[in-house]
Amino acid sequence: MHLVADAIVLSVRAHGEHGAVVRGFTRQAGVWPGYVRGGHSRRLRPILQPANLVRAEWRARTDEQLPALTVELIHSRAPLYAEALAAAALEWLAALTAAALPEAQPYPRVHDALAGALDAVEAAPSAKGWAGALARYELLLLAELGFGLDLSACVATGRVDDLAFVSPRSGAAVSRVAAEGYEARLLRLPTFLITGGAATWDEVTDALAITGHFLERDVLVDRRRETLAARDRLVDRLKRAVA
Repeated sequence: MHLVADAIVLSVRAHGEHGAVVRGFTRQAGVWPGYVRGGHSRRLRPILQPANLVRAEWRARTDEQLPALTVELIHSRAPLYAEALAAAALEWLAALTAAALPEAQPYPRVHDALAGALDAVEAAPSAKGWAGALARYELLLLAELGFGLDLSACVATGRVDDLAFVSPRSGAAVSRVAAEGYEARLLRLPTFLITGGAATWDEVTDALAITGHFLERDVLVDRRRETLAARDRLVDRLKRAVA
């Protein structure tokens, strides 16, 4: 097995005294783990930072063997870890992707969306510039894994206008008229998830409530549920930023 590709670093786990098992996300080959010799050395730690972009080379004698991995830094996002809110966003995006995606399966749309979300965090001076992109990334990830929401029409009436809620059971949109009397049981649907464009803080909160519900129910189950702690830290920091 031999693979050379640009990869987004998703996770780094200590292995042995000095090495690390690193998961990298490539556009054409998906997520691949590899053993990096000296992965916890002073030289490699800044390179093996989740969200960094690296040129990666995996080598293994058999498909069953954990490949040896060597990396060369292409683009570092390490400086963002000095900012608590940006760091929480990078940590969550990388942890979610690592936990949710199966290994060695290509997800080019997810890869491009993740790269875009990471670029948005890096480019924006505040969370107002990237919080909406983060919610849209979660929505796309759900869809690519087979748990997509149907926001095209009201599940009860078929109407395509005045969509204001999402059913927490079916993941389908519900119009304001159909939801009358049941609003407390439904998730509020922000307009930007349908039309695109900028989002207010309230809309971001509503969007994250939707995606968080379905990620917890359908994707981050069993041992992967521990990953939600990173999301909790991010949402908490977003709420404090708004306050």
